[in-house]
Amino acid sequence: MKKQIKKIAFLTSGGDAPGMNAVIRAIVRSCVYNGIIPIAVHKGYEGLINGSFEEMNARSVKGIINKGGTIIKTARSSEFRTKSGRKKAYNNLIDHSIDGLIVVGGDGTFNGAYIFNKEFKFPVIGIPATIDNDIFGTSHTIGFDSALNTVVEAIDKIRDTASSHNRLFFIEVMGRDAGHIALNTGVAAGAEEILIPEENLGLKRLIKSLKRSKNTGKSSSIVVVAEGDKTGKNVFELKDYVDKHLPEYEVRVSVLGHIQRGGAPSCFDRVLASRMGVSSVDSLLKTKSNVMVGIKNNKIFLTPLIDAVKGKSKINSELLKISDIMSI
Repeated sequence: MKKQIKKIAFLTSGGDAPGMNAVIRAIVRSCVYNGIIPIAVHKGYEGLINGSFEEMNARSVKGIINKGGTIIKTARSSEFRTKSGRKKAYNNLIDHSIDGLIVVGGDGTFNGAYIFNKEFKFPVIGIPATIDNDIFGTSHTIGFDSALNTVVEAIDKIRDTASSHNRLFFIEVMGRDAGHIALNTGVAAGAEEILIPEENLGLKRLIKSLKRSKNTGKSSSIVVVAEGDKTGKNVFELKDYVDKHLPEYEVRVSVLGHIQRGGAPSCFDRVLASRMGVSSVDSLLKTKSNVMVGIKNNKIFLTPLIDAVKGKSKINSELLKISDIMSI
């Protein structure tokens, strides 16, 4: 006879992403709808270890679907990387009579959840929330669409200045290991070049491309650079290289940084977060565990956490071709 679920805990971990509050709202209200007590864990795995638990109800999450960040805070926990730390977390869950755990975050969050489940057989469900969209097993992560909109808006404004002064702008966006943000926003904002970790353009080819743009009459240019791109050591080295080889360009650098994480989530992310939050609770009720809720072809499905951790998201090859065509 399967154990009846009466309490579900949830936490947000790793970097924040627009839509985390929307998924918190969905988890809480889905729990209440199903007669389950929702327990918020503050400050991620650190809160799990310290016992920072809060019982919530449907009114606890009013007015948060449009808010960026996460009302229950997020943190990275070095102690949870140790078995003794995970043991403390497990004991706290048992002491509070909690029957399942939902973790919202990225690959680091899921790796911790996978190890935790393996050690203690505690039911765990993962929800992918990261602006980088670099999680295997889902076409979209919560926060990705919102970050794209923020970046495109920023690039549009920078282009106004680039055009007014005949400048070349290198715009660095987030993406240490994956170029999804750079590729999508570069195409959407009409960038002349897009530099991503998955495709090493090379300094010589970059110069050749910029010369071609100049010769075809472009008086200003935008180059979108993922922070993990290896064309140069960093975006400022790229600027110095272009300054040296294309002195006719006035080169500027703009690092967008953490503005990409903030702000209200888009409609897409609010709906996605709501769908994933409800599905995570339903999955626990159906005794599913050690899986991640994902979306593909607009349908929700489950992927084993180990696959989400070890798998690698793929860059859109069609967009790579489109970016080449559009840059002429």
